[in-house]
Amino acid sequence: MAAKNAPLLSTRALNRATLERQLLLRRAALPAKEAIGHLVGLQAQNTRPPYFQLRARLEGFDPAELSSLMESREVVRIVTLRSTIHTHTAEDALTLRPLVQPARQRELHIFRHGLAGVDLDRLAALSRELVEERPRTMKELREELLRPWPEADPRALAVAARCLLPLVQVTPRGLWGRSGQVALTTAEHWLGSPPRPAASPDATVLRYLGAFGPASVKDMQMWAGLTRMREVFERLRPELLTFRDENGTELFDLPGAPRPDPDTPAPPRFLPEFDNVLLGHADRTRLIPPAYKGSNGVGNQAYGTVLVDGFLAALWRLDEAADEAVVTVQPLGETSPAARDEITREALETLKVMAPAPSHDVRFGTFVDVGA
Repeated sequence: MAAKNAPLLSTRALNRATLERQLLLRRAALPAKEAIGHLVGLQAQNTRPPYFQLRARLEGFDPAELSSLMESREVVRIVTLRSTIHTHTAEDALTLRPLVQPARQRELHIFRHGLAGVDLDRLAALSRELVEERPRTMKELREELLRPWPEADPRALAVAARCLLPLVQVTPRGLWGRSGQVALTTAEHWLGSPPRPAASPDATVLRYLGAFGPASVKDMQMWAGLTRMREVFERLRPELLTFRDENGTELFDLPGAPRPDPDTPAPPRFLPEFDNVLLGHADRTRLIPPAYKGSNGVGNQAYGTVLVDGFLAALWRLDEAADEAVVTVQPLGETSPAARDEITREALETLKVMAPAPSHDVRFGTFVDVGA
């Protein structure tokens, strides 16, 4: 618990600070690669969300820019934080994955019964040989790994390879306007690089605060999928500022990081499902009002989020046809006429970039039951 005399940051103050660092308070004139590095990656469970994340944050963003970075192997799709696929710069793919590797190793415990009798060192070596010979699908990996271990659970074998090795999804998977099944090789092979040392926990905490702060130890642990980070924060304490939130939780921050006036205007933003800004804290009330907790996702199904005045206020869905692209917006509460006008303008601007079609439309309606 923070000391009682630590400066208080209101929920609205935390909201504006987070939006500023996430490039959501105003769009940034940054190259996509620089933005991806600043944000420490983009969550990429699905292939399209990284493009929409950048559209919400960058001036003049063209989806072809991210596609080009993927084709030139300057950014890649790889399992890192929270055991989730992220789009990272090549440098971060090579250094963040080793940092979170202990967490990936612990995942193997879930599959221990299906891996009985399996030599994990041999499995890792064989899997590396297979995927570096040519990119392999998970089905191909399962089939090949069943040869030496026919009694093992096929799914457990393939998941073990993913946990033990830094596997990237090779293109054309993830390219804008194209499709391709998931095929995997190692990050080192795809990027033509020898193994790199893990990113330091201290440097990673500082980068996290720069993109998501002010934040608590628990916030950072939730974002990274790591545990026992308290000692890192304590080691860094002399370099950091401390605050407390409205619940008395201690928050850490970089001394020179922006903390805008809580009344700074925040324009509407259309975020895709699984945007990291919505998942980067243990306490998400800085963006999601308590009344709307869980409204933007049920289980593994998530919906696009509309921020109004900086907070979750609506869900959105895009439907595309040959002659028309339509965004349907589902408000979660009362929405003023002025707010609807702003939402409509932002939706139409998003459609122009992300869904070129002869006709665009924005409709307000209901497309999912979010409960009482």
